[in-house]
Amino acid sequence: MSNVKKIVFSAVCIVILVVGIIGGKYLISVQKYKKAIRELKISNVDLSKISDGKYTGSCDVGYLGAKVAVTVKNNKIVDITLISHKNDRGKPAEVIPEKVVKAQNLRVDTISGATNSSKVILKAIENALESGE
Repeated sequence: MSNVKKIVFSAVCIVILVVGIIGGKYLISVQKYKKAIRELKISNVDLSKISDGKYTGSCDVGYLGAKVAVTVKNNKIVDITLISHKNDRGKPAEVIPEKVVKAQNLRVDTISGATNSSKVILKAIENALESGE
């Protein structure tokens, strides 16, 4: 085999190896994300136990994340501000805070096509409320 063929063969092998490593890391990160979403449980919070105030909460599962500020007054959620929302196609889920304020609990329907973002936002709200207990 000539030197040029050896160099080309070595370069192709290195490219295949690098692509394999990057692809493997990506697949592992996707699996971790899917597991985190699957294990994300939203529990309702007893508003009668929440003191008046403004509470922040966040939830991050890798590819998706949210940070919220929840204002409670007289045991009612009066405002939820979505401070940040790391999403892919989950922008439609940004109506979740409005739905929670209207329902006064976390048992609201997720947004079709943005289910995972909906869950992340709800968990951030839950985390904020739990910090006020």
